[in-house]
Parts: sequence; C-alpha cells; structure tokens
Amino acid sequence: MKRTTTLAAVVLAAALLPVSASMSSASPAGSGAARPSADDDSRSADHRGKDHGGKDRRYTDAKGMPSPLVVAHRGASGYRPEHTIAAYELAVAMGADYIEPDLVMTKDGQLVDRHEPEISGTTDVAAHPEFASRKTTKKLDGVDVTGWFTEDFTLAELRTLRAKERLATVRQRNTIYDGMYQVPTYEEVLQLRERLSRQYNRTIGIIPEIKHSTYFHAKGLNPEPVVVQLTERYGLNKRNAPMWIQSFEITNLKDLRFRHGYKANSTFLAWTGTGPLDGPYDLVSRGDKRLYQDWMTPKGLKEISRFANGIGPEKFFVIPKKADGTLGQPTSLVGDAHRLGLKVIPWTFRNENQFMAKDFQNGTNPADYGKAVQEQVTYLRTGLDGLFTDNPDTGVVARDVLWGRL
Repeated sequence: MKRTTTLAAVVLAAALLPVSASMSSASPAGSGAARPSADDDSRSADHRGKDHGGKDRRYTDAKGMPSPLVVAHRGASGYRPEHTIAAYELAVAMGADYIEPDLVMTKDGQLVDRHEPEISGTTDVAAHPEFASRKTTKKLDGVDVTGWFTEDFTLAELRTLRAKERLATVRQRNTIYDGMYQVPTYEEVLQLRERLSRQYNRTIGIIPEIKHSTYFHAKGLNPEPVVVQLTERYGLNKRNAPMWIQSFEITNLKDLRFRHGYKANSTFLAWTGTGPLDGPYDLVSRGDKRLYQDWMTPKGLKEISRFANGIGPEKFFVIPKKADGTLGQPTSLVGDAHRLGLKVIPWTFRNENQFMAKDFQNGTNPADYGKAVQEQVTYLRTGLDGLFTDNPDTGVVARDVLWGRL
C-alpha cells in the first residue's frame, strides 16, 4: 500500500494547518468541532453495532503496509507538542504509517503518554501552585532528577495539566500550542489509532515504548501486564498486528513475551552513548557491564533475536559520524540484523541542523532546517525497514525519492 506522489506533494503544507483540539478538562484531548472526538466517533454511524473497546477488527492486520515505514516519533512533534492527540492526528494526515506513544504510569496505575516520568519539561505542572509541594528529587536510572513525577499524581490530577513544547528554544513555533492539549492515556491513543484508520481508510500502526520499567517496578508499579491487557482489548495482541512494543531495557521485553502472553512485535532500543549507565538499566543495575554498543554486535543481536522482533538503534549506529562531524560509511548493522530476522528502524530523524551530520547542515544556526530529505534518503538506502522522524512529511517525501517517484 504505497503512497501516491500526490500525497507526497501536498503533505508539506499540512504542518502549517491547525489541528483542532478540545481545551476542556471535561473531555479527552485532541478534537474539536471540526474533528469528532474519540467518544463522539464511537457513537457515529460508521461505528454502530461495534463495541469501541476493540471489537472493530478491520485495521488490526499489518498486511499490505508499506516498506520502509514512516514512524511518527511521538507524533508530528516537529510541528506540535509531542505526545498529544493533535501531534498524532497531524502525523497521520501527513502520511505516517505508525504513531509512537511513550508510556509511563500514574499513582493509581494508569498508563499515560509522556516522554519521561518527570513532567516539568512537557507540561505546565510548575505553574500549578496546588502541586508545588510535590516537586522533589529522585534517582531515575541512577541519575538525580528534580521535578514532578507521574507516579505522584492520579490520572484525575494529571488531567488538570496541559502539554507544552519540550524543545522550546529549538521549535519556538510549537510554543503557540502550549496549554491547549491534555495528557492522553494509552487507551485513548489506541482508540485514536482505530479512528484514524477508519478516517483515512488505511491501517495505522502503533509502536508504544515502555519507559523506565525498572524504575516503576521499584515504585510498586507494573506497566507490562497493563500494556498487554489494553493491547488485547483493542485486537492487537496477535502476530502480524500493526503493533510493536519497545524498550531500552531487556527484562521487560522478555517478561512481555514469556510471562504476560504478549504475541505481537517487540523491539529493543539502543543509543550510541558510552559510560557506566549507558546500557540497559535493568541489567546495568545488577552489575552487567555491557553497553548498548555491545548489543549491536552480531553476538548481541543473536541474543536479542531470541526475545524480540527488531531493533531501534540510534541512527549513528547505522551510519556513524566521523571525528570531524561529517557522515562516515554504513556499518554492517542492518545486514547483521536482517540475517537474524530482525527489523531495523532507527531514530531519530529531525529536520534541524543540530541533529544531523555536518554534510546535511545548512548555515550555522542550529535550529535552521538542514538537508533533511537528503539525509533520510541516504539512510534508507542502507536497507532500513523504516525510520522514526519528528517530521513525517519529510519521511514520506524521502521514501518517495527512494522509490523513484520524485
């Protein structure tokens, strides 16, 4: 199910269009009068006779989805505050195949969609005097972090907060949407996936990441069975579903598969940092000294293939930068992973200069756009199965270039 060149030509303008979202604390984030909410949609003529709790199975098979995939990293987060319904809606309008929520837990055991347990960078919590006393310092994967943490809030309390742009100095234009959107739950994003699939008459995939599993378990919270229960409820806990669960840890990926009955796809994430804590924290905290780079070797990949279906490496594992900041030559990672049956979908492709090798930068302003299409095409030509991008329209155009359509 490949995109047409017409779509590739028009999605570039979509970033300039507003995406409606309710600002009422009484309704879920994401939809105003111009676009029905998930609750309204469940009562629409299109959905009569179907239980919105996951019994509409028309879009629960990944068969026919394009390759390589365009994965909207936290939604269209280059244009809207990340992890909001508006960011996901815009991503799909731009042609994204998958949307990605990051999952953390609340005090009352609810899965919500935030980049990290600490939420001062992604919400207006600091502006709420009623929560001032909850500011604290905690150890997060061995590092002291100060702020407000989701496990100290009930879902009802989080509903009183509003999302804001995390990279405000890089994406100042996104700040005009600060305060407009609520923090969505995982279930609301699952409902949104169904709604957007029907709206665009194509299967939209979802690729949630369970954040800091070891940390939450130490707090007495257990995200994995809740993830599986909701995944099952919405018809996605099966082989060939448009569903991947990701983690930078290993224990929880194994537990999902072997203890909690998870049947869909999973992927192990890795980044190129080095240091005593730059490995899977669940293992590092128990004395395992392997770094992420050790897991991206043929030996490490073989072990990953026993419990996961793919890897999500930082993009510089695939083509590293040289000492002068320019792009080097592709590594053997893609081929090594494919020989073991592992998919490879690296992160994160962003349009701004500061996130690229020097070859693709335009000018000297770190926040200016670089040669983003050229960069993504260069990486796609290594044989990737997809890529994570904050700018889904750029990913769609890059794929069309790869396919020879532009």
